[in-house]
Amino acid sequence: MFEYMGDRLSNAIKNIRGLGKITEENISEALREIRMALLEADVNYVVVKEFIANIKEKALGMDVGKSLKPDELFLKIVKDELISLLGGDYVPLETSKNPTILMLVGLQGSGKTTTAGKLANFLRKKQAKNPLLVACDIYRPAAILQLETIGKSLGIEVFTEGKENPVKIVKDALAYARESKKDYIIIDTAGRLQIDETLMQELKDITNEVNPQETILVIDAMMGQDAIHVINGFNDALSLTGTILTKLDGNTKGGVALSVRHLTNIPIKFVGDSEKLDGLSEFYPERMANRILDMGDILSIVDKVENVIDEKEAMDTAKKMKKGTFDLEDFLATLKQIKKLGPLENLLKMLPGARKMGIQNVNIDPKDMAHVEAIILSMTSYERRHPDCLKATRKQRIARGSGRSVEEVNRLLKQFEEMKKMMKMVSSGNMKMPF
Repeated sequence: MFEYMGDRLSNAIKNIRGLGKITEENISEALREIRMALLEADVNYVVVKEFIANIKEKALGMDVGKSLKPDELFLKIVKDELISLLGGDYVPLETSKNPTILMLVGLQGSGKTTTAGKLANFLRKKQAKNPLLVACDIYRPAAILQLETIGKSLGIEVFTEGKENPVKIVKDALAYARESKKDYIIIDTAGRLQIDETLMQELKDITNEVNPQETILVIDAMMGQDAIHVINGFNDALSLTGTILTKLDGNTKGGVALSVRHLTNIPIKFVGDSEKLDGLSEFYPERMANRILDMGDILSIVDKVENVIDEKEAMDTAKKMKKGTFDLEDFLATLKQIKKLGPLENLLKMLPGARKMGIQNVNIDPKDMAHVEAIILSMTSYERRHPDCLKATRKQRIARGSGRSVEEVNRLLKQFEEMKKMMKMVSSGNMKMPF
């Protein structure tokens, strides 16, 4: 998402580099390029027109200081306008009431049921909540079973009363949540292929019965311009408190994200960035603007790492790296932690200058990591701690045990030794990191 648009924006800004000052004449080409990039990304025309006008007004009305170059100043203006367009400030979920009630609404096929599971997982991990999932989609075949399956895989309870009236289900679920000390209720409601009166009336009835603190619309980011009509349709009937954009890891152009807040004044609270049940990220406008402009999103990387990497284990590993005592046992433990982060290329894309370095095209085959793990697991504990003892016969045994070749075993050992040397150099300060 946003890669093509981000490249176009970066190229537009690059054209100003080396100029002595910002004038209407020398930014006209850059503004035209930005306009085309946004329109091609399916950003609403009204939004594009206002966005360009704001950039032009601010750029021409600003003096270039001695410490800033024209392209740096122009980049700052574009970034600030992007942040404003995306909503400005981060808007967190409501969590103060006990239990807090959140109702998910949306059209059929938007990924609502999966998002309910992702939200429950997020609340348990990040907010230390004890959530309850409530199955209120009584129409779609297997919708209840799907939510139960998701709940079981996460170890999160699902409240269901089969094909009972959704209003009664929610009422009973609230009573059950209070009895069982659940502090967050997530209601998965029914969707339709289009907005209709029956759907809206059911959602209004649920709202009148339990008065949810959050009413969040789940919307497919690949919808394009129609998304605005859908959001306004739901908001007119229900007073939405936020939206969740799903499928942002797909081939969506990203225009919806840039249009939603500005045209509807409804904040984006989360984005779905993978199909896995931990593939839900809080939406920070500044972080997203940085990613669009290829300025990196280090804070999101830190968030992901903090959620899955054991801090004590990471500190112990860092000490061993510094002392030069990092062995294959430690390497195996590190590999297992890295696997929890999901596809590594998704993290690499968040590094500053990732597109410039061609990282967005990197594909890391998970099988390669599995092969490395198999080779290390085929070693004895002593061999992992003392890789110097690995001679020809031991290597042959390890190759047979892992189902890999001796050449692959040798290649792994060589790469490990090179990595150890580099770690030692970095730790001793004799080598500068490339960023």
